[in-house]
Amino acid sequence: MPHILPALVTILSLLLFFVFGVNVGRARGKYGVEAPATTGNPAFERVFRVHYNTMESLVIYLPGLWLFAFYVSDLWAAALGVVWIVGRILFAVGYYADANKRAPGLVISMLTTVVLLLGALVGVGLTLFR
Repeated sequence: MPHILPALVTILSLLLFFVFGVNVGRARGKYGVEAPATTGNPAFERVFRVHYNTMESLVIYLPGLWLFAFYVSDLWAAALGVVWIVGRILFAVGYYADANKRAPGLVISMLTTVVLLLGALVGVGLTLFR
């Protein structure tokens, strides 16, 4: 089945984003931050930022994942996608604890996105020149 692994990783990535959104809703109740407010309690703000930052990251990561899958390798795209997911989880765990602890997960997910994008660019370029 073509592209089944990148499809699975895409679903897992979106489920992770959904869980982060659920965490925001739970944090609203826990810290008494009523919608539409997005500030007021530093612990809530960290949970909110994890969700929002992940949304910002998805806009670049998902097209990179799929372009890499189409022009380079399904297997490697999926593997890099799993690394991105692990990075986002580490980012969330660190950020939830303290904003200064978010860097390792952020770096992992950002580097993964860069590899996907650059790999896709090379793959597209090689396809153009064949």
